[in-house]
Amino acid sequence: MSRVHVIAVITTKPGKRDEVLALFRANVPAVLAEDGCIEYGATVDCADAGFATKYGADTFVVVEKWASLAALGAHAASPHMKAYGAKTKDMLADRVIHVMSDA
Repeated sequence: MSRVHVIAVITTKPGKRDEVLALFRANVPAVLAEDGCIEYGATVDCADAGFATKYGADTFVVVEKWASLAALGAHAASPHMKAYGAKTKDMLADRVIHVMSDA
């Protein structure tokens, strides 16, 4: 299988995005150190892209690339991701994860 791409759309409860993003950023070094992690980072709406559809003030999108589906699976089961999930679960309104492969 080719590389795995993940687009995770995270919507927080109103006003909680900055708090969740701070916890996300604190977890990034551990994720980037994982075997098979190619890219992992959070993105938000671009303020000056007037032609684009916006996700809104309570949403951020995580863009990930992994060397394999197995590496992604190990990431999802890692202790630091379980801890991050426990810290943020009560602040989230919705989470949609798309897992894709190279076309």
